[in-house]
Amino acid sequence: MSPALIAALIFTVVLLVTTAYFLMGSVPLLVLKHDVPMDARFVRGFFNTYYLAAMVAAGATAVSYAIAGKPAFAAGAAALVVIAIVLRRNIIARMDSLGSQIQLGGDAAVREFRNTHLTAIVINLGQLVVIVWSLTRLSLQ
Repeated sequence: MSPALIAALIFTVVLLVTTAYFLMGSVPLLVLKHDVPMDARFVRGFFNTYYLAAMVAAGATAVSYAIAGKPAFAAGAAALVVIAIVLRRNIIARMDSLGSQIQLGGDAAVREFRNTHLTAIVINLGQLVVIVWSLTRLSLQ
């Protein structure tokens, strides 16, 4: 196995661990009532950190697969970078908007914030499944 492929696998594991860690950390946050601005700020900060970490890990993974001569895996990891950018832009903006409404006492905003939080978790779970699936595909090659 080439050193470039070993590096790619290491970065894939980093991406896997990052995604799994934030998934496991975000689920317990659902116990928060999300009815106070501090809850909204904390959850928003948690997901913002995740998206930044995912962009770095997926970016390093994409570059390492490209160097290793695995363009399909490089493209997949690059797609995860794009997904993280889009999600960060949309989810965080939505959380910011709803957090402001929560501060004004909006019960509907609390429900929407929880739904946004849950949606982000489900998307994160989907990303984790794709990463694990890609690892199984790589091991078969």
